[in-house]
Amino acid sequence: MDYKLALKTAADNWTNPTWWWESALPFAKRTALSGTLKPYYRVFGPESDNFMAEDWDNLLILDACRYDMFEEVCSIDGELERRTSVGSSTPEFLKNTFRGKSFQDTVYVTANPQVALRLDSSIFHDVIDVWKSDWDEDLETVRPDPVTKAALEAQEEYPEKRLLVHYMQPHYPFIGEVSQDKLDDHSGFELTKRLASDEKANRDSQTVWDQLKNGELSEDVVWDAYLENLELVLDNLEESIDEFTGKTVITSDHGNLIGETTTPFNIELYGHPTGVHTKNLVTVPWLALEDSTRKEITYEESATESDPEPSEAEEEIINERLQHLGYK
Repeated sequence: MDYKLALKTAADNWTNPTWWWESALPFAKRTALSGTLKPYYRVFGPESDNFMAEDWDNLLILDACRYDMFEEVCSIDGELERRTSVGSSTPEFLKNTFRGKSFQDTVYVTANPQVALRLDSSIFHDVIDVWKSDWDEDLETVRPDPVTKAALEAQEEYPEKRLLVHYMQPHYPFIGEVSQDKLDDHSGFELTKRLASDEKANRDSQTVWDQLKNGELSEDVVWDAYLENLELVLDNLEESIDEFTGKTVITSDHGNLIGETTTPFNIELYGHPTGVHTKNLVTVPWLALEDSTRKEITYEESATESDPEPSEAEEEIINERLQHLGYK
């Protein structure tokens, strides 16, 4: 739940000046800027697509993948179209796609700890948290290989279920040669992983987007590193895509901004602020691969128990505290 994350992060880092400088203040600036745009996009934003209502057996989600990047790099055969995501960030995508619904025909295989933070696992038939078993401590993320391995194992265990497979790449941290040679240390996904593991919630360094915005990095180098991260996950998929049974679609939960100006106030934004449904944040690839063999999907109930939902009074207090902390 969001209020738990906000309160825990603040409590863990309240007296830490590095946290204020590298995490809290940049977050507050992003929130203030994006907050001015949210009302505009609620009224004038594009109509979004319901990914769960689409025709697929396996939906492979590449985190933070822009459509133009994917179109430039991907060489996997299939029919490429555009889709409009329901969110401009992973938390918003998860909330708007899954919360309050039930998908007992679906198994979620995820490298992203946001799924554990934002969703009740009983929404799905099963959730397989690859970030728990295959976290790379040096890179502060999960490489593509163990995600694909876990997905194929899930396919064998649950042959009559749809598969949602959530990769971390191309989302930072950038882990290819360009990053190693030309970028300084930048935050990985350690903050979210620590929150999901109930550990002390802090970052080890600034995100690459904050460093770019502050003029510490070259946009060309960041773009090359970003593309390389996408190539890494696509190379892995190209080697294994034929092992997935049924109709497979490759997509993304949201895109990313790299200093583009956004309407209506021409504000430069970096990263993927929630609620800002501008083109490069919500336009995502939808690559459908043809397969004559389809799964026969079943709908057995999940064996996991749902987490209790807060009352209306508790929700009101939660929202008030989130606003004070700048999270809403």
